[in-house]
Amino acid sequence: MTRSEDRILVHEHLAHQAEPTPLSADEKVRLESRIRQVLKAQDAVLVAHYYTDPDIQRLAEETGGCVSDSLEMARFGNEHPASTIVVAGVRFMGETAKILNPEKRVLMPTLEATCSLDVGCPADEFAAFCDQHPDRTVVVYANTSAAVKARADWVVTSSCAQAIVESLDAKGEKILWAPDKHLGHYVQKTTGADVLLWDGSCIVHEEFKFRGLEDLKAVYPDAAVLVHPESPDGVVEMADVVGSTSQLIHAVQTLPNEQFIVATDNGIFYKMQQLAPNKTLIEAPTAGNGATCRSCAHCPWMAMNGLENLLHVLENGDQEVFVGDDLREQALKPLQRMLDFTAGMNLKAAGNA
Repeated sequence: MTRSEDRILVHEHLAHQAEPTPLSADEKVRLESRIRQVLKAQDAVLVAHYYTDPDIQRLAEETGGCVSDSLEMARFGNEHPASTIVVAGVRFMGETAKILNPEKRVLMPTLEATCSLDVGCPADEFAAFCDQHPDRTVVVYANTSAAVKARADWVVTSSCAQAIVESLDAKGEKILWAPDKHLGHYVQKTTGADVLLWDGSCIVHEEFKFRGLEDLKAVYPDAAVLVHPESPDGVVEMADVVGSTSQLIHAVQTLPNEQFIVATDNGIFYKMQQLAPNKTLIEAPTAGNGATCRSCAHCPWMAMNGLENLLHVLENGDQEVFVGDDLREQALKPLQRMLDFTAGMNLKAAGNA
């Protein structure tokens, strides 16, 4: 798929979507109270991504759920005893929860919340790409459909991609990577692995620009620049820290800087401000009004998760995620490899502590 075709698909998806309408303080209190009641009554747990609305993140925390990146979301849902998992995020996260928990009911506030990386990597075209390179180990980013995962040897997230590719490279394996070319190129550079890239990108992270970041850094020379590796090369090269959402949050907590320029979805600011209230957070510049994204520096699909549709799905159960048995079994294999590998990483880190 060409970049122009990719963008056309993304625009078509966005043209038919709507973000939740703003709510008054009283409406929020009423909705949150009811959501708490229904979560408890239905033995449900709320799992939310760092990029969702702060109200959703806070509610997940206060009701015993989880706010995290996609890797920790997968782990939490897999380990939590609740019979229903409510995933506030985008479609591939709900599918991942269902793949790992076939016996549980998995709901989402809206099944229309997808991802430009997922949209830009159709399963049939990706399978054909893989067939053209049978000698390569297929590594796919978590931001993909269940069907794409089923075609892969490994699934990775931005927090474990480097370690997994480095391990494969040490065994002499050549990599076929999809779908985010910027993250793939970053992994290629940092590991030295032989990586063949699918041509995809995130509509939010691709809008961060080197020139604008350079100008902002001149205004805040003492600020540390935090960048997600889905961003373009020029932006990554300016970073003091390159990492996943959880790694960037950790950097705000641990680095001595008082100011931080943050080049990732601004939904992350809620958790950063919560954990480092004395730090100043500055949003990295994007391409502005002419950008591809409908709301620059914030994923328009993440923004579709709201209190109203969260309550609706809990009361009606009509946004349930299903994955067929055969597809689930195939997609589970590379996902389980990632979970087993990262569990081993954690054990090793604990042993060295």
